Amino acid sequence: MKKDKDARVRVILECNSCLRNSVNKKSRGISRYITQKNRHNTPSRLELRKFCPYCYKHTIHAEIQK
Repeated sequence: MKKDKDARVRVILECNSCLRNSVNKKSRGISRYITQKNRHNTPSRLELRKFCPYCYKHTIHAEIQK
């Protein structure tokens, strides 16, 4: 089977605030977004400000491993 060496890869972004609040059981779930990034332009972990429906505000969503 051929391994893909494409520049574009699919990444999952997860809310950082929901992860911290899950210990306190304040939030109902964890917000996740699926997006793409160019591996050559951004080799480090991706962080974007997205809306979290569980926190009801814009928070930082960081890339997680699959």
